[in-house]
Amino acid sequence: MKIEIAGQNAFIVYFADQTSAAISARIQAAVANILATMGDSIIDLVPSYASLLVIFDLDRSDHFAIRKQLGAALTDLDNIDSSAGELVTLPVYYGVESGPDLEGIAERAGLSIEQVIEIHQQQEYRVYAIGFAPGFAYLGEVDERIAAPRLATPRQKVPRGAVAIADRQTAVYPAVSPGGWNLIGLCPTRMFDPDRTPSMPVKVGDRIRFEGISRDEFLAQGGEL
Repeated sequence: MKIEIAGQNAFIVYFADQTSAAISARIQAAVANILATMGDSIIDLVPSYASLLVIFDLDRSDHFAIRKQLGAALTDLDNIDSSAGELVTLPVYYGVESGPDLEGIAERAGLSIEQVIEIHQQQEYRVYAIGFAPGFAYLGEVDERIAAPRLATPRQKVPRGAVAIADRQTAVYPAVSPGGWNLIGLCPTRMFDPDRTPSMPVKVGDRIRFEGISRDEFLAQGGEL
């Protein structure tokens, strides 16, 4: 674990070179410890795949004091349960109509479309980071049988709620946007709503499962085709 200066009022903590469920759990434990012991001095904490950005209030503390407090808050993180984190189930209308890249993934993998859908639902995914756009949660790890490279030419318009795969990550697009991930379905759950509290149904460290629903159920839950 390394603590490095990341700005006038920020440190970044590197937990490992690569991410994993265990590293993600350690980061979430660190977030809880820091908030519990340093909350008055903290402006924001930004967890990512294998690091944590700590932004602090210079009017309340300084680099020397914060670094010392961070060192204390980052102890005793080795025995964290990697299955920690809230389990969130997201409904998905899988199919060629809602997932134009399903057929391509199936052909590349030597599987049927139904098998690709089944494999995607069997996995439990960890929210490793949220970025690119508000509510865009990077989820891993996708079963290597259905992992798929990003599209050579990104789409100019990906619909809100599109469930997608890129390499061994999967995600749900929170809003209409350009995108180069492989689309396999649509989710009616809004991944970002500024009028709700909390504004996102998932957070870094949560565990995600996808559950297939029918076209009618998708539309009844507010989905749009």
